[in-house]
Amino acid sequence: MRVLAFESSCDETSVAVLADGVLRGHVTRTQTLHQAFGGVVPELASRSHLEQILRLTRQALTDAKDSLEQMEGVCATAGPGLVGALLIGLNFGKGIALSLGLPFVAAHHLEGHVWSAELNGEKIPTPFLALLVSGGHTQLVLVEAFGHYRLLGSTRDDAVGEAYDKVGKLLGLSFPAGAAIDQIAAEGNPSYHRFPQLMMGEDLDFSYSGLKTAVLRQVQKLEPSEVQAHRADLLAAFQESAIALLTARLRTGIERFHPRALVIAGGVAANSILRKMARDIGRTSSLPTFFPDSSLCLDNAAMIGYIGEKRLAAGQRSPLDAPVKPRWSLEELREPENSISQKVISQTEYNDCTATSQS
Repeated sequence: MRVLAFESSCDETSVAVLADGVLRGHVTRTQTLHQAFGGVVPELASRSHLEQILRLTRQALTDAKDSLEQMEGVCATAGPGLVGALLIGLNFGKGIALSLGLPFVAAHHLEGHVWSAELNGEKIPTPFLALLVSGGHTQLVLVEAFGHYRLLGSTRDDAVGEAYDKVGKLLGLSFPAGAAIDQIAAEGNPSYHRFPQLMMGEDLDFSYSGLKTAVLRQVQKLEPSEVQAHRADLLAAFQESAIALLTARLRTGIERFHPRALVIAGGVAANSILRKMARDIGRTSSLPTFFPDSSLCLDNAAMIGYIGEKRLAAGQRSPLDAPVKPRWSLEELREPENSISQKVISQTEYNDCTATSQS
């Protein structure tokens, strides 16, 4: 099956072409115009998606050496995300599906992240624990089967990626700050200052507002010259505390739910320290640990096309009046009123679909 996929939930405009699970063409453009504001401006994001999506669609098809007439299905992110941004990709995808008479899937953005590591060509055994970490989401999810998810914990305030961006801005870094913090912190001493490691009990939720405030207060105590001299140390200390909470939740989840694998996905999954510590946890627990390729950690249409292809292969379709869902829990995918399908794909069906796509 050959599918055309769109992702426009926030500030990445992305288009992908997949054929039987293989990525043929993929173009993603991260909007840089938000750097001046220190965060994503929804209205500007929507306008930029509108300006870029047709050009990127043509480029993805050209890279894939395919045409619209060769497509057998269309997938687009319906949520969660920014309303205006979602509308651009979702309606553009619907228009193509309608004009060509193709089946359509209104995809769940986080479901794409959950399975994005399989684009590396490896199949993830279920049930597995998925840690979803990005600028908008910090969640621990038990994945019982494809389409069947149980939310174990989520952030009560800031997502971990948002905390990275706010701390980065405080210390003079441009938005988004995650990659820069990872690089600069590698040169610092995390023992320079010990920030609190919050919520280290048995709860599976997350919180980053307290850590962000602690960094702010410490910076306010220092002279500007001290902040500049110890920026790497401050960032190393912040990162150590931020990741300690993520890894603590992974360990607790393993103890309680006995998964067969670990998955770390989302923008923060590209962080070098998180990858190392998650691999160490997996090795200690005798669990395989999966990450998407670094190029697929940020929002992208490849992951949307991948899950859309699996749903289409299982006979699932979305109506062309499927709405955007700015707030949409993964657990709702098993509810009758969800916009994808009432049917939950069984593990046997998923295995069959995967075997078909890889043959």
